[in-house]
Amino acid sequence: MAGFLARATGWLRKSANPDWGTLERYLAWAFGGGAASSGVIVNPQTALQAGAVFACVRVLTQTLGMVPLNLYSVGSDGAKTTARGHSLWPILHDQPNDYQTSTEFWEMMMVSLALRGNGYAYVNRTQSGRVVELLPLHPDMVRPEMRADFTIIYNCTLNDGSFKQYSLGEIMHLRGMTVNGWLGISPIAYARESIGLALAAEKFGGQLFRNGAKMGGVLEHPGKVGAEAYKRLKDSFDEATSGENAHKTALLEEGMKFTPMSITPEDSQFLDTRKFQRSDIAGFYGVPLHMIGDLERATFSNIEQQSLDFVQFTMMPWFVRLEKAIKRDLFSNDDKKSLEVRFNPAGMLRGDGAARTAYYQGGIQSGWLTRNEARRMESDIGIVLNPLAGLDLPLAPLNMGDGTKPPAPQPKPTPANPAPGAAK
Repeated sequence: MAGFLARATGWLRKSANPDWGTLERYLAWAFGGGAASSGVIVNPQTALQAGAVFACVRVLTQTLGMVPLNLYSVGSDGAKTTARGHSLWPILHDQPNDYQTSTEFWEMMMVSLALRGNGYAYVNRTQSGRVVELLPLHPDMVRPEMRADFTIIYNCTLNDGSFKQYSLGEIMHLRGMTVNGWLGISPIAYARESIGLALAAEKFGGQLFRNGAKMGGVLEHPGKVGAEAYKRLKDSFDEATSGENAHKTALLEEGMKFTPMSITPEDSQFLDTRKFQRSDIAGFYGVPLHMIGDLERATFSNIEQQSLDFVQFTMMPWFVRLEKAIKRDLFSNDDKKSLEVRFNPAGMLRGDGAARTAYYQGGIQSGWLTRNEARRMESDIGIVLNPLAGLDLPLAPLNMGDGTKPPAPQPKPTPANPAPGAAK
């Protein structure tokens, strides 16, 4: 990368009229971004400087990182049991490589997906095909290529600068939304204008407060000044009234006067622009505003529902997408028939204690949930409740059956004793 930039800038220096703006825009476009209409260069690195983008990416990555990923063995009758003895269990659930925990690994994959639309990991296998570790690859260093026979190869630049090609089965490829079926699109590229406007508004606010929250103005001179005097007067006035010197007294010479500009941040809808861009960017990522610190429209009644919507309509699609990619790239043909991988979002859906109690009570009393299963579900969200003997059988209501046996005959009611002297 450094050598390429040096050659490109060296060539331009030799040119008569080097166009640095064109080079900057080309490099930004080539590496995952471009110049927005606001004039701000937007790419995965600069986009994170927008507060809303950073907050949305943080919410998505931390959510994925905290949800456990479990491996299940599926029996012939469809019953599932955790496959803790399988070689993939510690890699997916605990530690995919020597230097990353599962939380760090999946957070990194989510960052790559949220900023670039693709996440990659090298699949290190034994000669027999058993997966022994997953090594993450920076998405900027991987270039997938679809060949004429519809096979995909991955051209990778490794950490030591060497270049290598990998084929299917050697790379775990996680894709976001895609338009060609084999390469995810970059959310940053498609949200470039919204992010660029947000960055421009933040830059405007920073410069405004750097100058003491005052707009610029016009220096008026009764006569005519030369170019050198003009530059000296302007520089001295800016130095005396901006930055740390803001709000200090400025002395004007030779009959000069200062006329401030009438435009204000309110006139340019500065605050409204920042609010709208925050909402717009959150919409790109499907993150509720209250989760990125915007509580303006939040109420006690809608926050819980919005949080459930976030799990169901934002994270669940990501869970399913990643589960299927893991099964495609890591499982052998035999494992695909007998194993399943699932993210467990139980902790995110737990609600409050009263809601969980009502859920468990309804399931136990209706017979579709055992008491030990309810204890196990509570254990999954952090409350340790070990199984107890005698709580594995489902309870059946006395007035209900399973439909395979005729209902038991009901005893005839005993007639009430007749009153003395009544006719029999």
